[in-house]
Amino acid sequence: MNIIDKNIDSGKPFDWGKTSLDYAKFRDIYPQEFYQKIVDRNLCIDGQVVLDLGTGTGVLPRNMYPYGAKWIAADISENQIEQAKILSKDMNIEYYAVSTEDIDFPDNSFDVITACQCFWYFDHETVMPKLWRMLKQGGSILVLFMAWLPFEDKIAGASEKLVLKYNSNWSGAGETMHQIFIPDCYKEKFELVYHEEFMLKVPFTRDSWNGRMKACRGIGASLTDQEIAMWEQEHRKLLEEIAPEEFDILHYGAMAELRKH
Repeated sequence: MNIIDKNIDSGKPFDWGKTSLDYAKFRDIYPQEFYQKIVDRNLCIDGQVVLDLGTGTGVLPRNMYPYGAKWIAADISENQIEQAKILSKDMNIEYYAVSTEDIDFPDNSFDVITACQCFWYFDHETVMPKLWRMLKQGGSILVLFMAWLPFEDKIAGASEKLVLKYNSNWSGAGETMHQIFIPDCYKEKFELVYHEEFMLKVPFTRDSWNGRMKACRGIGASLTDQEIAMWEQEHRKLLEEIAPEEFDILHYGAMAELRKH
């Protein structure tokens, strides 16, 4: 399913379903520290019912499943949901292929609603009232994000430049550590009770970093197969020149907790 948003990649269409196999293989990379930050907020734990929006291949519910929450997860891409089901076949996670704007569960269904790496894709004026309605009183929206830091990490910076060579419209470049932006419409019915930004080192090999970059929106989700193959050939050559076989990439993580009034 092609998504077109004039505020993202200058309106260049992208489809996460095109890169689902690489996404499943290479984007399950959040370190344990990332998940521990969530647990430390007493969120997504035993006794809670959690809805994960934009779940992709189910990275968040799969990795947090041992903490005991009941997970329901949704994504706009049927291909992503197919991969999520395969990867969590032994877990009791409910998956739905539906956009966040069209999602509909009864009032007061959830203790927590999570949105990891996807919050900026939502039509917030449509979504915010639905999230408020579906959350229990005192429930929380937890917005999560992790990104490499191209100005601090030379390998990440070089890889990013190569993405831009093949897709100059990609607006995911140039990330710096900052607080997650929360649209004003949430102030009506939610209070920002916590936010945190923190540095992370994420381990890669040349192959896994190539896969991670290939599975980004600027390459695998938006270029033609021929363009992807050309980019990958050049990227692998670049990594042989600038990167050891194993290395860390400097990232930052961020979280914002909004509590229902």
